[in-house]
Amino acid sequence: MRVFLHDIATISGINQKRNWFFFMAALVLTMLLHNRAVFALGLRMCSARVRRGPWMDTTRPNSDMSEFREIFSKAKHIAIITGAGVSAESGVPTFRGDNEKWRKWQSQDLATPEAFSRTPSRVWEFYHYRREMALNKKPNAAHLAIAECEARLRKQGRTVVVITQCIDDLHRKAGSKHVLKIHGSLMETRCVSCGHVTVNKRSPICAALKDKGAPGPDVADAQIPVDKLPRCGESDCHGLLRPNVVFFGETLDSHILTKVEKEMETCDLCLVVGTSSIVYPAAMFGPQIASRGVPVAEFNKNTTPKTEYFTHHFQGPCGTTLPLALARHESEVI
Repeated sequence: MRVFLHDIATISGINQKRNWFFFMAALVLTMLLHNRAVFALGLRMCSARVRRGPWMDTTRPNSDMSEFREIFSKAKHIAIITGAGVSAESGVPTFRGDNEKWRKWQSQDLATPEAFSRTPSRVWEFYHYRREMALNKKPNAAHLAIAECEARLRKQGRTVVVITQCIDDLHRKAGSKHVLKIHGSLMETRCVSCGHVTVNKRSPICAALKDKGAPGPDVADAQIPVDKLPRCGESDCHGLLRPNVVFFGETLDSHILTKVEKEMETCDLCLVVGTSSIVYPAAMFGPQIASRGVPVAEFNKNTTPKTEYFTHHFQGPCGTTLPLALARHESEVI
């Protein structure tokens, strides 16, 4: 958003200090366009906050599980938005807070297209470390509850879609079928030359990365030659592969976002599970659904910047609260 406003001022050749009126007009216009811009741009990192509008319910979200269960029993199309907190209960680091560094590098500084272009060996070591960790983790009770709920409700003509920020593939491993991965997957690679995307669960992903990627602050970079890093298997290509994840500063897949928007428009119940609600555009999804008057329940260890927008908030580990919330309701006929 800040970049967008700067561009407006630059294009117009106007000094902000001398033209405060123009700046404020641009700000208002930007805010009016914000909802559509989030989807059009799909920027993973955005500093804008959702502001409370007149349509928002000003009452505090409640934690009445029996009330939520009644709403759940009547829902036909359920959207479940999940974040790193779900995977954290399986032992996958969130790469924020205490885990935001790998060696001496900030994780968010490694997960950029610029870093991959400058030092592909270092970035591949970082992602190899994350891949190997994810490959060895198991779905927890929250993952399993979501997958079981989806399978059970499908038999009743009801749908469950998982819209996830996680890139570890644990939802798939748990058995979930309808998963929209807005940030990509560690278990996929994309060729930087031909663009071919493929599922890739090899361990190690290439011989040169075997036993590499240790996170200790004193570990030196392996400095693997580019031609020894993962390469494309398509005939006549052999281009450099990269993890098929969304780096910071990159746009999200417009096809995935179109599917997400459709699910948001049709769901009649939404669960926001294990997400800090600070990474955009996903932080907007729950409030946008709530703006239609649809019940939205948040499941998290703590409140978040978006808690006030939701009808329900259930505090505690997702692996404890979610199985109860999604268990078979007495009214269900199987």
